[in-house]
Amino acid sequence: MPTVVVGAGPTGLFTAIALARRGREVVVVDRDPGPPPSGRNTVWQRKGVMQFHHAHTFRGPVIEALRAEMPDVLDALVAAGATIATTAENRPVALLCRRTTFERTLRNRAAAQQGITLLCGHVDRIEHDRGRAVGVTVDGRTLPAGLVIDASGRSSRFTDAIRPIAEGGDCGSVYVTRQYRLLEGADTGPMNSPIGLSLGLSGYWAIAFLHDNGAFSITFTHDGADKRLRLLRRDEVFDDAVRTIPLLADWIDSSRAQPTSPALPGGRLYNTYRGQLDAAGRPVLPGLISVGDAVCTTTPLAGRGVTLALMQVRELVRILDLHDRDITTATKQFDHWSLRHIRPWFDDHRYTDTDRMRRWSGGDVDVSRRLPSDLIVAAAEADAALKDLVGPYAVMDALPASLTPAQARAREIYADGWRPPVPDGPTRAELSEVVSRTPAAA
Repeated sequence: MPTVVVGAGPTGLFTAIALARRGREVVVVDRDPGPPPSGRNTVWQRKGVMQFHHAHTFRGPVIEALRAEMPDVLDALVAAGATIATTAENRPVALLCRRTTFERTLRNRAAAQQGITLLCGHVDRIEHDRGRAVGVTVDGRTLPAGLVIDASGRSSRFTDAIRPIAEGGDCGSVYVTRQYRLLEGADTGPMNSPIGLSLGLSGYWAIAFLHDNGAFSITFTHDGADKRLRLLRRDEVFDDAVRTIPLLADWIDSSRAQPTSPALPGGRLYNTYRGQLDAAGRPVLPGLISVGDAVCTTTPLAGRGVTLALMQVRELVRILDLHDRDITTATKQFDHWSLRHIRPWFDDHRYTDTDRMRRWSGGDVDVSRRLPSDLIVAAAEADAALKDLVGPYAVMDALPASLTPAQARAREIYADGWRPPVPDGPTRAELSEVVSRTPAAA
């Protein structure tokens, strides 16, 4: 019987291609029919994926996963206009690419892959017999399966009656994004990282993300407490707000770029973790394995979502290679691995995001408590000796616990009064006044 993968996002498609290239018959089920059959710039409205047209960061481990499992897909992404950003030592640190381009390329490769069937439909429920998953029901029709892989994301409900309740919750932040495209021959605006320009202002973030084919996006992220900032959802108000930040204003100068999308609000940003074993340490339903956001969701504030998902898939595929006929053992091993290698990122996000919301609300750095990871990374600006400690964490070569040796020195730096420099631009309160007064808000 085939392996059924529920969900045709990056996690599900990567999983399906990897398994099919190992000789499995795979059926991928998703309610979205896929991209329109026309040019690469045709708008693809992805059902149920709020963040589909928002900014995405595909970190270095995504490139490593593609090179290891499907280098032809990476080649196809580059041919489609994606760019591999590297360090001075020529190490890949990011794939500059829109989510639409990333998924379209993966989907096209999956459609052409021998052993994969793409099925458009809604999964109603999991079918099980004698305590084991034996398939899924899709729009009222039963689809038998030897293994069901849940790659349907955090919002899916078809496993709710089976799996444990997720830990975590809303991180408290919201964001608004607008996409633009550089004009022919135009350079980007100012940059301070391989992905573009990241600005930590007083009470909010403003970031320009580079993508493929001259596309880029600008994103404002804040805690949502000031309702006036909802006006950023209006296109003209959004652009007026961008122009109040000198470094960002250069990016959207009419001589350099033009907008290609409306302002896109994004909310319901969660940090969640959900295991797949019961209280006795047994799979909740043998024959069902969840992966990607169905296991761990982190807020997009650090751009780790797809990275953590593909890290999981690579390990799951490795375990299935070893335990193809013993799915119970495979499920246990994967859950234990996820606890060691994925859950720490959830815990790190939950602690760091909570503290960031406190600071965005006016709180100062609290040196009496364990410093969150973002402040430790920032402290390397004040003491270069910390860079060797924070570097592996920053590129996700090392887990958050690797920052522990830097805690004491970082506390000293903040206790002495140092704070991360704030670039020119309005505070959150000033930005609210600006967007309230702009003629476009009337």
